[in-house]
Amino acid sequence: MKFSTLTSLAFALAALGACAQNDVALEGRKFTLAENAEPAAQMTMSQPISGLVSNSGPTYVTLTVSAIDTQGSVDKAGKHPNAITSGSGFLVDKSGYVLTAAHVAVSDGYMVSARAADGRIYTGVVVDVVPASDMALIKLRGYSGRAVSPTADNCLARGATVFSLGKPHAQGDTARVGQLEAMHFGRAVQYGKFGYPDAMVLRMNTQKGESGGPLFDGSGRLVGMVVSTLTDGTGKPLNLAHAVPATNLAGFLCTHIECSENWRALAQKSTGDCPGV
Repeated sequence: MKFSTLTSLAFALAALGACAQNDVALEGRKFTLAENAEPAAQMTMSQPISGLVSNSGPTYVTLTVSAIDTQGSVDKAGKHPNAITSGSGFLVDKSGYVLTAAHVAVSDGYMVSARAADGRIYTGVVVDVVPASDMALIKLRGYSGRAVSPTADNCLARGATVFSLGKPHAQGDTARVGQLEAMHFGRAVQYGKFGYPDAMVLRMNTQKGESGGPLFDGSGRLVGMVVSTLTDGTGKPLNLAHAVPATNLAGFLCTHIECSENWRALAQKSTGDCPGV
């Protein structure tokens, strides 16, 4: 079994191959609802997926990360000329703080350009990166959009409906519907200098470019962050992905900013007592 991070190199953009059921317009953005192994109609959701995406979509941003540029220059497409990676992220605080994967953000102090739900490009900087947990915090300048609402629960039941937002291969914005396979993978994963000690296992076919994207439950509450996809020894996708649980994200976030009461409560919880399957 192999693990592939979902970061998309800025200079290596591949064509989007996902099949689509329909599209959701969102403040100038259009999210493709991708097909998955399990039909969305068979899953338990508080409202149709199109409504959940419309509500959650404004929290989502697409990111381009660059090595330090003292001039802070950005081209018309919102990219720095020395871009290193691209990926996804989500707003966690109305003052412009965004969470993403460490392998997307790469290093403290790196420059970031982000396209928000309003279609505008915002610039910012990587505040902190924790490679061993694959989490990073970014601060965007002048952005005060809608922040995610975190779950109040530290555990999800196996088979629970989840959906993610991401940008596969740096192409179209995509929403994927899937299910929780397990709260624990049971062992550490390492890729280069990045990795994580454990992860939620998702029955979901994520792709490169979706790293750092938000993972929501069937009510639209944040339950995790997508970080990698699983393949077999030949590189064939297994329709399985990994996500960092929201409890870990909360603990990381609340050490850096004055987080909300909901985030603080979640930071006090752990997935340690959650069933592995």
